[in-house]
Amino acid sequence: MACETCRLLKELLESAGVNPGVAEAVGEMAAPTERKVKRKASDYSKRYGRNFKRIAGKYKLKSGAWAKNGFKRAQREAHRLTKKK
Repeated sequence: MACETCRLLKELLESAGVNPGVAEAVGEMAAPTERKVKRKASDYSKRYGRNFKRIAGKYKLKSGAWAKNGFKRAQREAHRLTKKK
């Protein structure tokens, strides 16, 4: 069974004078595909994200840009804190 959008597209093409067989094929090609299921964030990644946000300010400049090697150091500290708890 075709969706409402596919049916309307088929009718529109047929009313424009397109061969019904071609209109049917185009309607089927336009059918929506299945969506990918988004993976659930693990507990570790949630804890890491909270820790990273909490300590990121120590490794940034007044302007808000990362200090030299700041991101790398913040990332390492966040992983270290996350593994501890």
